[in-house]
Amino acid sequence: MTGSTRSSGGLDDRRKRLLFRCWHRGTREMDLILGRFADVEIASLTDAELTDLENLIEVPDPDLYAALSGGALLDPEYQTALFDRIKSFRPSGLGA
Repeated sequence: MTGSTRSSGGLDDRRKRLLFRCWHRGTREMDLILGRFADVEIASLTDAELTDLENLIEVPDPDLYAALSGGALLDPEYQTALFDRIKSFRPSGLGA
């Protein structure tokens, strides 16, 4: 069980692959952060944003988690508008 609340039905192969990878990061914390974001946003991401997400998920979990939690900075090529959206994303029903 992935924790995903979104079916991959209706998504193109690229989005299906990214949705899966966001929910299967290696650490539960990153699964929850990226997976929940992908559940809500994957269908509406532009091609450029999909590319940014593909690049971002190559960052090792400890580094990405530290950057998302404010404890470290990522290399400039990963500091995109999509990264900022993920960082500020709060899925409904989870509280603040």
